[in-house]
Amino acid sequence: MDLHVKDASRMPSPTRPSASGYRDRNATADRALDILLLFTPDKLLWTGAEIADHIGVARSTGYRYLQSLTNAGFVEEASGKFQLGPRIFQLARLARTGTHLSDIALPTMRGLAARVNESVLLTRRSGRFVVCLDLVEAVPTVRLSYERGHVLPINAGAAAEVLLAWAGPDDAAAILNAAPLERFTHKTLVDPARLQARFARIRSQGVAISQGELDEQVLGVAAPIRDIKGSVVAAVSIAALASRVQPGQLKSVAAAVKSAAANISDRLSVAAKP
Repeated sequence: MDLHVKDASRMPSPTRPSASGYRDRNATADRALDILLLFTPDKLLWTGAEIADHIGVARSTGYRYLQSLTNAGFVEEASGKFQLGPRIFQLARLARTGTHLSDIALPTMRGLAARVNESVLLTRRSGRFVVCLDLVEAVPTVRLSYERGHVLPINAGAAAEVLLAWAGPDDAAAILNAAPLERFTHKTLVDPARLQARFARIRSQGVAISQGELDEQVLGVAAPIRDIKGSVVAAVSIAALASRVQPGQLKSVAAAVKSAAANISDRLSVAAKP
């Protein structure tokens, strides 16, 4: 998985629909979602006027949507601006605890971090994006700005590619062709056909290795985690400065990541048995 050094908050921006497009949508639900999707690591506070302008509605209408979201706890007002509310964080905790995957994976992740002396991440796919469920940072570590709940694009980085490689050809094609893919560096693949070819190689090798797809300096190695039915439900990966992993070490690092993924898969299957 490729991550930004110092600033991994380069999250893909949600597509902003035009005002006219709202006529064909469920106004109440979709506009509420559009408001929530405005919040990014780069802009956590919005005025009511800014929100109304961005979603293309009259300010009085925008404030009505904000009032509903505030009453439900999804946003809250502070000093005349709006920020994400406590209900969002409650749902995030539920999303993590609902799978119990973090609790099952963390012991193996700690062992992998100690073995390779690099940061280890647990990720899963959510639609067109990849979400970090948990992470273990190496000690001593080169700090990569990354945290639980962080969102990454589906077309860049080893973990993202592993998760989509096993999504199924129809599912993968639908995701890759739904909207133009974002380019982050000159190494980022944005052509669906080239990505599908890469996915085939990943499935054959059982591991994804990428460098410089989100940040030129970062190397990622990822492998799939499977549930009791054999379906890929998550990925475990290491994220490291490329300069810290010598070419001769890459094979052993990849083997360690694959072994960790297999171990987590086994633990997940045992936990699922009655």
